[in-house]
Amino acid sequence: MISLMTPVQAQLAIADSVREQRLEQNLTQAGLAKRSGVSLATLRKFEQQGVISLESLVKLLMVLGLLPALVKALEGAQTPFATIDEVIDQGQVQKRKRGRRT
Repeated sequence: MISLMTPVQAQLAIADSVREQRLEQNLTQAGLAKRSGVSLATLRKFEQQGVISLESLVKLLMVLGLLPALVKALEGAQTPFATIDEVIDQGQVQKRKRGRRT
């Protein structure tokens, strides 16, 4: 799948989502920072620029109750194939030997 979103756009979209969730839960930046163990400066920089370490992001998501959704999203779709042969067979389509009757 091709994504038309740049890494910076993705970072800012994630930061916006975290900010919106923080506000929905009536948390201030200072309150979320204190509960998560992430410094207030780090949280402010994240919400403004989208820059944060993975560890700090995980801490924020834990406090906001968003971590299970992220983990589930990263699991990806399960493929119905058990072997490479099943994948190869799936791609082979029977070719018609005659034209269609009209």
